[in-house]
Amino acid sequence: MESFAQNIWSKSKLLVKGLIIGLLVLLLMIPTFYVQNLIKEREERQKEAIAEVSSKWASRQNISGPVVVVPYWKAAGDTSKRVQTKHFATFLPDDLNINSVVSPLEKHRGIYKVMLYTSKNDISATFKEINPQKLNISQENILWNEAFVKMYVTDTKGLNEELVVKWNNRPCLMAPQTEAEEVASGGLSAPLNLTKAEDFKNVKVSATVDLSGSEQLLFTPFGKITTVNLQSSWPHPSFTGNILPQSSNLKENGFSATWKSLAHKRNFPQQWKDGAYVVGDQDGRSVDHATTTTPVGNGINTSSAAFGVDLFVPVSGYQKTMRSIKYAVLCILLTFAAFFLIETTQKKSVHPFQYGLIGLALILFYTLLLSFSEYIGFNASYIIASLATIGLIAWFVNGILTSSRLTTLLAMVLLLMYTYIFTLLQLQDYALLLGSIGLFITLGVIMSFTRKMQW
Repeated sequence: MESFAQNIWSKSKLLVKGLIIGLLVLLLMIPTFYVQNLIKEREERQKEAIAEVSSKWASRQNISGPVVVVPYWKAAGDTSKRVQTKHFATFLPDDLNINSVVSPLEKHRGIYKVMLYTSKNDISATFKEINPQKLNISQENILWNEAFVKMYVTDTKGLNEELVVKWNNRPCLMAPQTEAEEVASGGLSAPLNLTKAEDFKNVKVSATVDLSGSEQLLFTPFGKITTVNLQSSWPHPSFTGNILPQSSNLKENGFSATWKSLAHKRNFPQQWKDGAYVVGDQDGRSVDHATTTTPVGNGINTSSAAFGVDLFVPVSGYQKTMRSIKYAVLCILLTFAAFFLIETTQKKSVHPFQYGLIGLALILFYTLLLSFSEYIGFNASYIIASLATIGLIAWFVNGILTSSRLTTLLAMVLLLMYTYIFTLLQLQDYALLLGSIGLFITLGVIMSFTRKMQW
């Protein structure tokens, strides 16, 4: 009877141990989950540091304008109680040209790097004719003498000089908006002090906007034809917005790009009444450029047509560490599989507790990677963390198996595994292809080793 029980146990021992190892893999997902939360927490702290510095410098910027706003009277009520209310008509330029030079500036808050910039933006626009009749506004109701020119930047804290707009070479000092907030909330305006419609024909408007900001610079295409030329010494641009540049030139010491936008590429007309369309981001909020119409209040926000550049910082260590920890299950399974095959083929006995310690070492790899990457970058951190983990596991396994040959074999398996995952992390377009091929080869190797095993 005893020999029969021993026979049953010997045949089911591998199965039971395999089930225990599988349970260990599931249990190790718990600390993996906590490490993922730690990565997210550190990334949030980085974002808080960036937001804090940006709030004291200037936020993301969007330059909109110049536009001309003309007040007019509109009768309201019935014939017995007719009252006049003031409304506003907004007119956009026919041609808009912007030449922008962006100088990047790195600041640090603790261990975190924040991308800031200063920019000099030379703006020139042409208004061939301002015709209120296109909006069905009669000439006698127009208040030409109250017309004003309007410009908008997202965060006026970023203006380094007083903004002066030249109207046919006549300087107009821009000041914060005090009237008709529904026309362009938070912008800058200047009265034109003109008296008749002829004063608004074939007008040339120019301005130089000396503007600081952080991370992103956008331009809203207010001209029927809008041309933007941008240069910067930052080597890592990320073009964003409603359209991509027609041409761009990226070099190690900077980049240049040119955008050309026509009226049919945007979601607003050349002129409108009151707040049908809103100029600029309200309250400094960023706009989702994936949507072509972004409602703000009662009007559509013109910033949804904006385009420009992000001063892109190459993928941070947090993003790569988060990507790498998604392979944690694969690492644990492959390591346990290699260890299990060595154990069974070499007739060695390894306790499940020792499997658990090896699994914890594999999880601690990610905390090492996260910690070092905040100081020395991801690639160097990956090398240090992987070598430290391989060394620790090899030292531990050598004490269990008492075989330098088997220890070296397992260390080589771990080295190949970490090299393989590092390669996957460096790739984006081919990561799925390489990952599928690698898993297929790994499965083939395991099948080859287990063909003649007596389960």
